[in-house]
Amino acid sequence: MKVNLSEKFALIDEHWRPKIVGELNGQEIKLVKILGEFPWHHHEHEDEMFLAVKGSFRLEFRDRSVALGPGEFVIVPRGVEHRPVADEEAEVLLFEPKNVLNTGNVTDEKYTAPKGIKL
Repeated sequence: MKVNLSEKFALIDEHWRPKIVGELNGQEIKLVKILGEFPWHHHEHEDEMFLAVKGSFRLEFRDRSVALGPGEFVIVPRGVEHRPVADEEAEVLLFEPKNVLNTGNVTDEKYTAPKGIKL
């Protein structure tokens, strides 16, 4: 199945709520628009990949910050505390195991997204 990222991102009208656009081998490919600061969190059992598609953002870790622009990605190892921060809206592709909670070990009314929402 062919997926056009620009078309799929155009369907997203909220921030911090990842949407599934593909699945393979127990992994999900998700798209999300981000703006502002996400809560600090970690994922106990899962690694996460953040790929900047449009705009720029940074992944903050307790000991450093990594700036990402279009076409760049970072893999966050399981158990590592982090948070994405975007000063302006950015479009991000996430690659992670199926049913991962976007806020990891934290539940937050504003940021915790329902699992399994597909575009």
